[in-house]
Amino acid sequence: MTRTQIHIPTLVRIKAGAVDRVGIYARRNGFSHVVVLHSDGLPQELLERLNEGLKAEDVAIMHSWPVKEASFEQARELFPGIPARTRAVVGFGGGKALDVAKYTAFLTGLPCISVPTSLSNDGISSPQSSLTLEGRRKSLPSAMPFGIVIDTKVCLAAPEVLWLSGIGDLVSKLTAVFDWKLAFHAADTPIDDFAALLSDATVFQFIARPNHDLQGVQVLGTALMLNGVAMGVCGSSRPASGSEHLISHALDALGGTPRLHGLQVGVATYLVSLLQKQSSETIAALFEKTGFWRAVESNPFRRADWIEALCRAPSIKEGFYTVLSSRDCLPEAEDYLRNDPFLRNCLVE
Repeated sequence: MTRTQIHIPTLVRIKAGAVDRVGIYARRNGFSHVVVLHSDGLPQELLERLNEGLKAEDVAIMHSWPVKEASFEQARELFPGIPARTRAVVGFGGGKALDVAKYTAFLTGLPCISVPTSLSNDGISSPQSSLTLEGRRKSLPSAMPFGIVIDTKVCLAAPEVLWLSGIGDLVSKLTAVFDWKLAFHAADTPIDDFAALLSDATVFQFIARPNHDLQGVQVLGTALMLNGVAMGVCGSSRPASGSEHLISHALDALGGTPRLHGLQVGVATYLVSLLQKQSSETIAALFEKTGFWRAVESNPFRRADWIEALCRAPSIKEGFYTVLSSRDCLPEAEDYLRNDPFLRNCLVE
Protein backbone atom coordinates (compact mmCIF):
# COMPACT_ATOMS: atom_id res chain seq x y z
CA MET A 1 0.00 0.00 0.00
CA THR A 2 1.29 3.47 -0.92
CA ARG A 3 1.18 5.92 1.98
CA THR A 4 0.60 9.59 1.31
CA GLN A 5 2.73 11.99 3.34
CA ILE A 6 0.57 14.23 5.51
CA HIS A 7 1.79 17.76 6.21
CA ILE A 8 0.64 19.24 9.52
CA PRO A 9 2.02 22.15 11.58
CA THR A 10 5.14 21.32 13.60
CA LEU A 11 5.04 24.42 15.79
CA VAL A 12 1.78 25.26 17.61
CA ARG A 13 1.53 27.92 20.31
CA ILE A 14 -1.89 29.19 21.46
CA LYS A 15 -1.43 31.39 24.53
CA ALA A 16 -1.35 34.95 25.80
CA GLY A 17 1.85 36.80 24.89
CA ALA A 18 2.76 34.48 22.02
CA VAL A 19 3.45 37.39 19.61
CA ASP A 20 6.43 38.43 21.74
CA ARG A 21 7.90 34.91 21.52
CA VAL A 22 7.86 34.44 17.74
CA GLY A 23 11.59 35.20 17.71
CA ILE A 24 12.22 32.39 20.21
CA TYR A 25 10.21 29.94 18.11
CA ALA A 26 12.01 31.02 14.93
CA ARG A 27 15.47 30.65 16.49
CA ARG A 28 14.69 27.22 17.92
CA ASN A 29 13.79 25.99 14.45
CA GLY A 30 16.81 27.49 12.70
CA PHE A 31 15.00 30.34 10.96
CA SER A 32 17.82 32.85 11.23
CA HIS A 33 16.55 35.08 8.40
CA VAL A 34 12.85 35.79 7.81
CA VAL A 35 10.56 37.89 5.66
CA VAL A 36 7.50 39.37 7.36
CA LEU A 37 4.28 39.91 5.39
CA HIS A 38 1.87 41.86 7.56
CA SER A 39 -1.58 43.38 7.19
CA ASP A 40 -1.59 46.87 5.75
CA GLY A 41 -2.66 49.21 8.53
CA LEU A 42 -1.73 46.80 11.32
CA PRO A 43 -1.32 48.73 14.62
CA GLN A 44 2.30 49.84 14.90
CA GLU A 45 2.47 48.59 18.49
CA LEU A 46 1.78 45.02 17.36
CA LEU A 47 4.31 45.19 14.56
CA GLU A 48 6.95 46.56 16.94
CA ARG A 49 6.30 43.70 19.39
CA LEU A 50 6.88 41.13 16.65
CA ASN A 51 9.98 42.90 15.33
CA GLU A 52 11.52 43.39 18.78
CA GLY A 53 10.96 39.73 19.63
CA LEU A 54 12.70 38.64 16.43
CA LYS A 55 15.62 41.01 16.90
CA ALA A 56 16.07 39.94 20.53
CA GLU A 57 16.80 36.42 19.27
CA ASP A 58 19.14 37.62 16.50
CA VAL A 59 16.63 36.67 13.81
CA ALA A 60 17.26 38.98 10.85
CA ILE A 61 14.22 40.57 9.22
CA MET A 62 15.18 40.61 5.54
CA HIS A 63 12.06 42.52 4.52
CA SER A 64 8.82 43.60 6.19
CA TRP A 65 6.12 44.26 3.61
CA PRO A 66 2.47 45.32 4.03
CA VAL A 67 -0.13 43.18 2.27
CA LYS A 68 -2.81 45.42 0.79
CA GLU A 69 -4.92 42.83 -0.99
CA ALA A 70 -5.40 39.07 -0.98
CA SER A 71 -4.56 38.55 -4.62
CA PHE A 72 -2.42 36.30 -6.78
CA GLU A 73 -0.98 39.45 -8.31
CA GLN A 74 0.20 40.71 -4.87
CA ALA A 75 1.93 37.38 -4.15
CA ARG A 76 3.53 37.35 -7.60
CA GLU A 77 4.82 40.88 -7.03
CA LEU A 78 6.40 39.94 -3.68
CA PHE A 79 7.83 36.57 -4.74
CA PRO A 80 10.89 37.85 -6.72
CA GLY A 81 11.94 40.07 -3.82
CA ILE A 82 12.41 37.20 -1.33
CA PRO A 83 16.19 37.12 -0.64
CA ALA A 84 18.01 33.82 -1.13
CA ARG A 85 19.09 33.73 2.54
CA THR A 86 15.48 33.76 3.77
CA ARG A 87 14.68 30.72 5.92
CA ALA A 88 10.97 31.34 6.62
CA VAL A 89 8.03 33.58 5.74
CA VAL A 90 6.09 35.06 8.67
CA GLY A 91 2.47 36.04 7.98
CA PHE A 92 1.20 38.50 10.58
CA GLY A 93 -2.26 40.02 10.84
CA GLY A 94 -5.62 39.22 9.27
CA GLY A 95 -6.69 36.71 6.66
CA LYS A 96 -5.37 38.65 3.66
CA ALA A 97 -1.83 38.77 5.01
CA LEU A 98 -1.90 35.12 6.07
CA ASP A 99 -3.23 33.92 2.69
CA VAL A 100 -0.59 35.89 0.77
CA ALA A 101 2.13 34.69 3.16
CA LYS A 102 1.09 31.05 2.74
CA TYR A 103 1.02 31.34 -1.03
CA THR A 104 4.33 33.21 -1.21
CA ALA A 105 5.89 30.51 0.99
CA PHE A 106 4.45 27.89 -1.34
CA LEU A 107 6.00 29.61 -4.38
CA THR A 108 9.41 29.85 -2.72
CA GLY A 109 9.34 26.44 -1.02
CA LEU A 110 9.92 28.07 2.37
CA PRO A 111 8.30 27.27 5.74
CA CYS A 112 5.53 29.64 6.78
CA ILE A 113 4.73 30.81 10.31
CA SER A 114 1.13 32.00 10.59
CA VAL A 115 0.55 34.62 13.30
CA PRO A 116 -3.08 35.80 13.22
CA THR A 117 -4.25 38.89 15.09
CA SER A 118 -7.90 37.81 14.86
CA LEU A 119 -9.78 34.55 14.39
CA SER A 120 -12.23 35.36 11.60
CA ASN A 121 -11.84 32.12 9.57
CA ASP A 122 -9.96 28.83 9.30
CA GLY A 123 -7.36 30.21 6.86
CA ILE A 124 -4.85 30.43 9.72
CA SER A 125 -3.78 26.85 9.00
CA SER A 126 -5.46 25.62 5.84
CA PRO A 127 -3.26 24.32 2.98
CA GLN A 128 -5.05 26.71 0.61
CA SER A 129 -5.08 30.46 0.02
CA SER A 130 -8.20 32.40 -0.88
CA LEU A 131 -6.88 34.90 -3.43
CA THR A 132 -8.35 36.91 -6.26
CA LEU A 133 -6.98 36.20 -9.72
CA GLU A 134 -7.83 38.89 -12.26
CA GLY A 135 -10.59 40.03 -9.92
CA ARG A 136 -12.17 36.59 -9.37
CA ARG A 137 -11.76 34.76 -6.07
CA LYS A 138 -9.97 31.42 -6.25
CA SER A 139 -8.84 28.82 -3.72
CA LEU A 140 -5.24 28.13 -4.67
CA PRO A 141 -2.98 25.37 -3.27
CA SER A 142 -0.50 26.82 -0.81
CA ALA A 143 1.81 25.87 2.03
CA MET A 144 0.42 24.24 5.14
CA PRO A 145 2.01 26.50 7.76
CA PHE A 146 5.02 25.07 9.55
CA GLY A 147 3.99 27.08 12.58
CA ILE A 148 0.75 28.45 14.04
CA VAL A 149 1.25 31.11 16.71
CA ILE A 150 -1.97 32.48 18.20
CA ASP A 151 -1.70 35.17 20.85
CA THR A 152 -5.02 34.79 22.65
CA LYS A 153 -4.79 38.22 24.29
CA VAL A 154 -4.20 39.92 20.93
CA CYS A 155 -7.07 38.03 19.29
CA LEU A 156 -9.41 38.79 22.20
CA ALA A 157 -8.71 42.51 21.71
CA ALA A 158 -9.72 42.36 18.02
CA PRO A 159 -13.20 43.66 17.09
CA GLU A 160 -15.85 41.24 18.35
CA VAL A 161 -17.36 40.90 14.88
CA LEU A 162 -14.17 39.09 13.76
CA TRP A 163 -14.68 36.54 16.55
CA LEU A 164 -18.27 36.07 15.37
CA SER A 165 -17.01 35.61 11.82
CA GLY A 166 -14.73 32.84 13.06
CA ILE A 167 -17.72 31.17 14.71
CA GLY A 168 -19.64 31.33 11.43
CA ASP A 169 -16.80 29.68 9.54
CA LEU A 170 -16.38 27.05 12.27
CA VAL A 171 -19.99 25.83 12.31
CA SER A 172 -19.93 25.40 8.54
CA LYS A 173 -18.04 22.16 9.19
CA LEU A 174 -21.33 20.58 10.33
CA THR A 175 -22.96 21.08 6.92
CA ALA A 176 -19.72 20.49 4.99
CA VAL A 177 -19.16 17.05 6.52
CA PHE A 178 -22.83 16.15 5.97
CA ASP A 179 -22.47 17.14 2.29
CA TRP A 180 -19.30 15.06 2.08
CA LYS A 181 -21.16 12.01 3.31
CA LEU A 182 -23.98 12.69 0.84
CA ALA A 183 -21.39 12.83 -1.95
CA PHE A 184 -19.89 9.53 -0.80
CA HIS A 185 -23.25 7.73 -1.02
CA ALA A 186 -24.57 9.46 -4.14
CA ALA A 187 -21.46 10.03 -6.24
CA ASP A 188 -18.79 7.70 -4.81
CA THR A 189 -16.72 10.67 -3.62
CA PRO A 190 -13.91 9.27 -1.44
CA ILE A 191 -14.24 10.14 2.23
CA ASP A 192 -11.55 10.24 4.90
CA ASP A 193 -13.22 9.21 8.16
CA PHE A 194 -10.50 10.67 10.38
CA ALA A 195 -10.61 14.07 8.66
CA ALA A 196 -14.42 14.14 8.90
CA LEU A 197 -14.32 13.16 12.58
CA LEU A 198 -11.65 15.77 13.37
CA SER A 199 -13.62 18.51 11.64
CA ASP A 200 -16.88 17.62 13.39
CA ALA A 201 -15.22 17.33 16.79
CA THR A 202 -13.78 20.85 16.65
CA VAL A 203 -17.26 22.35 16.37
CA PHE A 204 -18.69 20.53 19.36
CA GLN A 205 -15.62 21.36 21.41
CA PHE A 206 -16.37 25.06 20.90
CA ILE A 207 -20.14 24.72 21.36
CA ALA A 208 -19.47 23.35 24.86
CA ARG A 209 -17.92 26.70 25.83
CA PRO A 210 -18.62 29.55 23.37
CA ASN A 211 -17.49 32.40 25.62
CA HIS A 212 -15.71 35.52 24.38
CA ASP A 213 -12.84 35.44 26.86
CA LEU A 214 -9.22 34.22 26.85
CA GLN A 215 -10.22 30.58 27.22
CA GLY A 216 -12.94 30.92 24.59
CA VAL A 217 -10.45 32.43 22.16
CA GLN A 218 -8.05 29.57 22.88
CA VAL A 219 -10.79 27.01 22.13
CA LEU A 220 -11.88 28.80 18.94
CA GLY A 221 -8.28 29.21 17.77
CA THR A 222 -7.59 25.53 18.38
CA ALA A 223 -10.76 24.51 16.56
CA LEU A 224 -10.06 26.65 13.49
CA MET A 225 -6.47 25.40 13.38
CA LEU A 226 -7.62 21.77 13.49
CA ASN A 227 -10.05 22.45 10.64
CA GLY A 228 -7.04 23.39 8.52
CA VAL A 229 -5.26 20.24 9.67
CA ALA A 230 -8.31 18.16 8.65
CA MET A 231 -7.98 19.53 5.12
CA GLY A 232 -4.28 18.70 5.14
CA VAL A 233 -4.99 15.15 6.33
CA CYS A 234 -7.28 14.32 3.42
CA GLY A 235 -5.82 16.64 0.77
CA SER A 236 -9.22 18.21 0.14
CA SER A 237 -11.37 21.11 1.31
CA ARG A 238 -14.26 18.68 1.87
CA PRO A 239 -14.11 18.53 5.70
CA ALA A 240 -14.41 22.31 5.88
CA SER A 241 -16.34 23.42 2.80
CA GLY A 242 -19.65 22.30 1.34
CA SER A 243 -22.78 23.83 -0.14
CA GLU A 244 -22.65 26.73 2.35
CA HIS A 245 -19.31 27.79 0.84
CA LEU A 246 -20.70 27.43 -2.69
CA ILE A 247 -23.43 29.92 -1.75
CA SER A 248 -20.82 32.25 -0.27
CA HIS A 249 -18.63 32.01 -3.40
CA ALA A 250 -21.69 32.80 -5.53
CA LEU A 251 -22.45 35.85 -3.38
CA ASP A 252 -18.85 37.03 -3.82
CA ALA A 253 -19.18 36.60 -7.59
CA LEU A 254 -22.19 38.94 -7.65
CA GLY A 255 -19.82 41.77 -6.80
CA GLY A 256 -21.88 43.46 -4.11
CA THR A 257 -20.59 45.08 -0.95
CA PRO A 258 -17.85 42.82 0.48
CA ARG A 259 -18.83 41.04 3.70
CA LEU A 260 -16.83 39.14 6.27
CA HIS A 261 -16.46 35.60 4.97
CA GLY A 262 -17.49 33.98 8.24
CA LEU A 263 -20.67 36.02 8.67
CA GLN A 264 -21.73 35.17 5.13
CA VAL A 265 -20.84 31.48 5.50
CA GLY A 266 -22.51 31.28 8.91
CA VAL A 267 -25.87 32.43 7.58
CA ALA A 268 -25.50 30.08 4.60
CA THR A 269 -24.66 27.24 7.00
CA TYR A 270 -27.90 27.70 8.91
CA LEU A 271 -29.88 27.82 5.66
CA VAL A 272 -28.17 24.67 4.36
CA SER A 273 -28.76 22.87 7.67
CA LEU A 274 -32.49 23.45 7.14
CA LEU A 275 -32.21 21.95 3.65
CA GLN A 276 -30.23 19.01 5.07
CA LYS A 277 -32.69 18.70 7.96
CA GLN A 278 -29.94 18.40 10.55
CA SER A 279 -28.17 20.55 13.21
CA SER A 280 -30.41 23.61 12.67
CA GLU A 281 -31.42 23.99 16.30
CA THR A 282 -27.81 23.59 17.47
CA ILE A 283 -26.56 26.24 15.06
CA ALA A 284 -29.39 28.68 15.81
CA ALA A 285 -28.84 28.35 19.58
CA LEU A 286 -25.10 28.96 19.24
CA PHE A 287 -25.68 32.02 17.06
CA GLU A 288 -28.21 33.37 19.55
CA LYS A 289 -25.95 32.82 22.55
CA THR A 290 -22.89 34.44 20.97
CA GLY A 291 -24.67 37.42 19.38
CA PHE A 292 -24.03 36.24 15.82
CA TRP A 293 -27.62 36.87 14.74
CA ARG A 294 -27.58 40.41 16.16
CA ALA A 295 -24.38 41.22 14.28
CA VAL A 296 -25.88 40.14 10.94
CA GLU A 297 -29.22 41.85 11.62
CA SER A 298 -27.40 45.15 12.21
CA ASN A 299 -26.23 45.06 8.57
CA PRO A 300 -28.58 42.68 6.72
CA PHE A 301 -28.05 41.07 3.32
CA ARG A 302 -30.21 41.64 0.25
CA ARG A 303 -32.68 38.79 -0.24
CA ALA A 304 -32.47 39.06 -4.04
CA ASP A 305 -28.70 38.46 -3.87
CA TRP A 306 -29.20 35.28 -1.88
CA ILE A 307 -31.80 33.94 -4.27
CA GLU A 308 -29.48 34.63 -7.21
CA ALA A 309 -26.58 33.02 -5.34
CA LEU A 310 -28.67 29.91 -4.70
CA CYS A 311 -29.35 29.65 -8.44
CA ARG A 312 -25.62 29.86 -9.22
CA ALA A 313 -24.20 27.84 -6.34
CA PRO A 314 -24.66 24.26 -7.71
CA SER A 315 -22.52 25.08 -10.76
CA ILE A 316 -19.70 26.85 -8.89
CA LYS A 317 -17.58 23.66 -8.62
CA GLU A 318 -17.90 21.01 -11.28
CA GLY A 319 -18.36 17.51 -9.86
CA PHE A 320 -18.77 18.80 -6.29
CA TYR A 321 -21.85 16.96 -5.01
CA THR A 322 -23.81 18.54 -2.15
CA VAL A 323 -27.39 18.75 -0.94
CA LEU A 324 -27.90 21.38 -3.67
CA SER A 325 -27.14 18.66 -6.23
CA SER A 326 -29.61 16.19 -4.74
CA ARG A 327 -32.77 18.07 -5.72
CA ASP A 328 -34.13 21.46 -6.74
CA CYS A 329 -33.67 23.23 -3.42
CA LEU A 330 -34.52 26.73 -4.64
CA PRO A 331 -38.27 26.84 -3.79
CA GLU A 332 -37.62 25.41 -0.31
CA ALA A 333 -34.68 27.77 0.29
CA GLU A 334 -36.69 30.81 -0.84
CA ASP A 335 -39.42 29.88 1.63
CA TYR A 336 -36.86 29.65 4.46
CA LEU A 337 -35.32 33.00 3.49
CA ARG A 338 -38.74 34.66 3.74
CA ASN A 339 -40.32 32.85 6.67
CA ASP A 340 -37.70 31.33 8.97
CA PRO A 341 -37.71 33.43 12.18
CA PHE A 342 -33.92 33.84 12.13
CA LEU A 343 -33.24 34.20 8.41
CA ARG A 344 -35.96 36.72 7.66
CA ASN A 345 -34.33 39.19 10.08
CA CYS A 346 -30.99 38.82 8.30
CA LEU A 347 -32.37 39.93 4.92
CA VAL A 348 -33.97 43.01 3.43
CA GLU A 349 -35.69 43.56 0.10
